[in-house]
Amino acid sequence: MSDPLSATGITPTRAWVIGCGLIGGSVAAALVERGWHVSVNDSDETTLNRALGRGIAHAIGPDVDATIVFCAGPVGVIPDLARQALSACGGVVTDVGSTKRAVVDAVVDDRFVGGHPMTGSEQDGIEGADPNLFRNATWVLTPRPDTEASVFATVRTVVRSLGAEVLTMPADVHDRMVAQVSHVPHLTAAALMTLADESSVEHRALLRLAAGGFRDMTRISAGRPSIWPDIIASNAESIGVGLERLITQLRSIRGAVADGRADELLELLERARSARINLPTGITMSDDLVEFAIPIPDRPGEIAAIATLATELDVNIHDLELTHSGEGRKGVMILLTDAEAKDLLVGGLIAKGYRPTVRSLE
Repeated sequence: MSDPLSATGITPTRAWVIGCGLIGGSVAAALVERGWHVSVNDSDETTLNRALGRGIAHAIGPDVDATIVFCAGPVGVIPDLARQALSACGGVVTDVGSTKRAVVDAVVDDRFVGGHPMTGSEQDGIEGADPNLFRNATWVLTPRPDTEASVFATVRTVVRSLGAEVLTMPADVHDRMVAQVSHVPHLTAAALMTLADESSVEHRALLRLAAGGFRDMTRISAGRPSIWPDIIASNAESIGVGLERLITQLRSIRGAVADGRADELLELLERARSARINLPTGITMSDDLVEFAIPIPDRPGEIAAIATLATELDVNIHDLELTHSGEGRKGVMILLTDAEAKDLLVGGLIAKGYRPTVRSLE
């Protein structure tokens, strides 16, 4: 089961990528590198010519025979792109938008699965396209409760083949989380950079004093501004909550500074340091794996529910496939995970009414 595609019987065939910016271009490049025939669309003809010239794509779409379509336009237009793709071909459709609830609510189709690769680059547009951009990156999938098992499995398997680690969660949960770890930090970096720029008018040497720490904190403010109005509009509530929490924290810090409460500040700094040191650095494949065989009813949402449960329990699914059972309308979900997580996942599955069997792969 080491090859994510062969494990589920999916062979690289035809893919269609709509939007050839940094993420869409990188998806196309990664698929080409893995043997897919890739067609692309983009509103800019120069971008299309560069994609073809660099070998990032083989043809200009649409591709009515595509097995999978990636919609990689701005968040605000993704629902329209997804509906166009669903109408044009019979393959599964996913997207790469930074917010998910608005998209998933707008595209109600059992062949669509929302997605968000949590990665980026200092470079922008097709010039920054990199087939290795998704290696060891986290790619969130946000299936609906009625998503077909085979559709979810196909999207997950193709994403895994690009080198990404997949987390599964409801769209609204994704948006709350990503507001905290991505959207609010970006706006904070923009605020810090703006303050520094305003001060530099009076103190011309200020920006020359900006050392590594300041540059690291504000690096993300160099990202393309044009994508942010759509992101903010589609996740305004969660971003607002995140900003309020940040403001509350900053007020607390200001009070501690003003009152000279050094012990309180030291405790905060130590807690922050510990949390930063312990940030996950990626998922590594353990040498001690177990295989779960989980009988599931042949109905929409089952495979997504189990994958979501694994995310909630912080259990890493290293591989996944779906087989059909000869016992009526049933199937069997096969997944690999770390042996140390066995009891946790078994307990979670039983609590949800599943009856898994587990065997060691030693």
